Amino acid sequence: MSKHVNSTAYPLSPLKLTLLGLATLALAACAATVRQERKDKDAASYNTQLGVEYMRQGDLARAKDKLDRAVNEDPQSADAHSARAMLFERMGEPSKADGEFHSALRIGPHDPQVINSYAVFLCSNGRREQGVKTFLEAAHNPLYRTPEAAYTNAGVCQRAAKHDDEAAVNFSHALQVRPDYAEAAFQLANLQFDHGQLPAARSQIDAFLGNHDATPDLLLLAVRVARAQGDRGAAQGFARRLQRDFAGTEQARELAALDRNPG
Repeated sequence: MSKHVNSTAYPLSPLKLTLLGLATLALAACAATVRQERKDKDAASYNTQLGVEYMRQGDLARAKDKLDRAVNEDPQSADAHSARAMLFERMGEPSKADGEFHSALRIGPHDPQVINSYAVFLCSNGRREQGVKTFLEAAHNPLYRTPEAAYTNAGVCQRAAKHDDEAAVNFSHALQVRPDYAEAAFQLANLQFDHGQLPAARSQIDAFLGNHDATPDLLLLAVRVARAQGDRGAAQGFARRLQRDFAGTEQARELAALDRNPG
């Protein structure tokens, strides 16, 4: 007849019970810490979104309150630091903005949105060479979803530095990445127009408008180019299209002003 061992005959020692109790408490504390960290991150994300929205509305005081809270709730949030940097720039404190961008880049050195925002800041504050380099870094980042925008921004920054040849190359890169990107088409045609390259500008505009949706900027530029070429019929056609499809826009008002003062 087999004998069954009664487990109750071998009770756990007080030391083992204490260790098990401590392990249970440690696990519970760890879980509580993880939950609190998750809550803090969620709160920081929410306050960052609120801060950015208040910035868009021009309410900088509320924006600062929300973004300060976001950074306190999650000091390791690259988004919160980046948004705070943009706020300081809006407040006319570029040194503080630069510091916040450096914090954001230290946390997320490969975050394409942070890189792009920093590039905008650099170009806006006269540090154009570094800004262009940073834009191109964003454009070459495989995580960046809109490299065409980064190439175009690099070109705009180069134009501000009077490096138009390099700008034209980057506008062309943008259109190679995304042929229907209207801003790059406008910037390239506008550069050509400014340099008196009327056939090239007209060709660029006609090719884009023949295959993709028009924008008020492109149509207004098309009017100017056609008028400079002496092509009154085409100019009138572009003007009617601008007035019909984009009535009430700033570009339609500019066209009306051109018509009142053709010289």
